[in-house]
Amino acid sequence: MRKLTYFIACSIDGFIGDPEGDAASMYPFVDEEFFEFLKSEYPETMPTHGRRAAGVDDLANQKYDTIVQGRGSYDLALRLDVTSPYAHLREYVASRTLGESPDPNVEIIADDLVGRVRELKAEDGDFGIYLCGGSQVAGELLDEIDELVVKTYPIVLGSGMPMFGSGFAVTEFTLGEVRTFGNGAVVRTYSRKR
Repeated sequence: MRKLTYFIACSIDGFIGDPEGDAASMYPFVDEEFFEFLKSEYPETMPTHGRRAAGVDDLANQKYDTIVQGRGSYDLALRLDVTSPYAHLREYVASRTLGESPDPNVEIIADDLVGRVRELKAEDGDFGIYLCGGSQVAGELLDEIDELVVKTYPIVLGSGMPMFGSGFAVTEFTLGEVRTFGNGAVVRTYSRKR
């Protein structure tokens, strides 16, 4: 069974962006040290157009070969006229409103997101599935998430888009690796307690 990993950036108070989901306030924390970490351990989590711009498009995937993201996350790429933001992965976008995919590399999941993710998890393979967001998709898939990789940046937003857009439910995870960075960022890995 392949793992579904929610790899997400957030503020100290658990928001992944402002109330509209804009996470630009977190970008300055992707400094040289943090970028090296991403390059060596999670290169596939960088969008293809960003990898090309940084000259790291040739890096091999380390952990994931598939991405699931929500419409809001996908719209960020579409605003840049990028229809396949993670062309180095199999791409799925959860959207009930997008309709037809604007790119042959991107499959739209309009119905039964949980069922489709279960199918992806049941596939044979050495790599896992990267859940890119957003909040509503993560909330809908909470019971399917096997691992969290939480990149916490040293800022407080006060309000904004929560990490999980779901109703109240206590879901336990076990803390694994913790990595700290000179700029105050912390990356924590959690495994789902089953």
